[in-house]
Amino acid sequence: MKKKKLKSTNKKIDFVSALVANADGEIFELEGYAAVGMAGNMQIPLTLENTCNLPFGSELMFLPERRPVLFNRQAGRIETIRENPHAPGQPLFPVAAFNSPGYVISYLGAYVETPKAQTLPLFSYGAVGWHGGKFRSAVIRVDREKRQDLRLMNPDDVAIGIENMRKQMPANRLRDHLEKCALQFGCPAAKNFFLSRYEAPLPTARQCNALCLGCLSLQQHSDIPHSQDRIGFTPSPEEIAEVAMAHIRRVKNSVVSFGQGCEGDPLLAADVIAPAIRLIRAETKQGTINMNTNASLPPALRQVIDAGLDSIRISMNSARKECYHAYFRPKGYEFSDVLRSLDLALGSGLFVAVNYLNCPGFTDTPMEIKALRRLLRQYPIHMIQWRNLNFDPLRYYESMNGVAPNGTPVGMEHLLEQIRQEFPYLKFGYFNPPKEKF
Repeated sequence: MKKKKLKSTNKKIDFVSALVANADGEIFELEGYAAVGMAGNMQIPLTLENTCNLPFGSELMFLPERRPVLFNRQAGRIETIRENPHAPGQPLFPVAAFNSPGYVISYLGAYVETPKAQTLPLFSYGAVGWHGGKFRSAVIRVDREKRQDLRLMNPDDVAIGIENMRKQMPANRLRDHLEKCALQFGCPAAKNFFLSRYEAPLPTARQCNALCLGCLSLQQHSDIPHSQDRIGFTPSPEEIAEVAMAHIRRVKNSVVSFGQGCEGDPLLAADVIAPAIRLIRAETKQGTINMNTNASLPPALRQVIDAGLDSIRISMNSARKECYHAYFRPKGYEFSDVLRSLDLALGSGLFVAVNYLNCPGFTDTPMEIKALRRLLRQYPIHMIQWRNLNFDPLRYYESMNGVAPNGTPVGMEHLLEQIRQEFPYLKFGYFNPPKEKF
């Protein structure tokens, strides 16, 4: 066992018990051990103080080809556990939580890889434990809206909504695509469209000009399976407008959004999206038209802004060029183009959010925080959407540390508090707000 001694303290600590899995994927509490969270090279035992009850809708996962890092309560040290101390010869595996939307991971589940370890699938891997008959998760809540609460997405109601939309627009290919997203891939945004709630997706772009490490819809030359199929056609402006108008007419304070997990970047489909927006705005001024994008093409962004775009959410994993390029791997654009789009969107009066893909151990390091603060001072955006990065964390650390210095993490909770204090006007959240809440 690899061992690390923990500093002694006289304060009584309510540790959260460790969860592990056997080779069959059965998850259980390991007596005598506390769960450990990691952020980069930092490892810390989980307690009641740094965890909360596992959010509803979260999922537990066991990580093959890896060994759990746990806190031996009797010995007072952090150890790498290779087999069950209570059942010698039984290999043990780490357990992590894929947390529900609206929660930022403060610590990842701690583990080490075996020599045969393959890249993990496209999820986030939050630290999790057990205490008082309940699962405990290392997360911080940033959005209380129930937009993707599974308790409000009754499958029978989704089926009824699908049937109603089939009757209303039987020949619409985009409606048919969203039906597949809702039923086959369980997409909550697509479900919300059929449930007449909140935000409706308008996937349009077949192509992308980035090759993101964690792309959900396309993995080229990679052993990582993609999470969902990318849209295989380009809907017409009329098809887009028909779906958008169906949602806007039915939903108060509605949002319709281009740029979904099942497509490339919508700015590459600006020639279709701009006329679609005009068709929508020719019918109504109601509803918020939003675009989620990498913001790589300022001229295309100008095109959709002029058509009537209301808000934009720009995806970033980092405010540093080197780290941005290492993750997004852009094709034909630079980080400077993203900053030009930020400036354009702000100057045009759009509501501007950054989709900030965060990972404890990188996002909360001094160099990364400094770059984020500099970005926020130069570009006074309206909102940060704190999103957990869905990618293998150790391989992400390797990629980021290979291009820039980072240093010792200060903790996600400290980062969020620091940004709140320095930028009190800045909204924190997870979902795209309607213009009624701008």
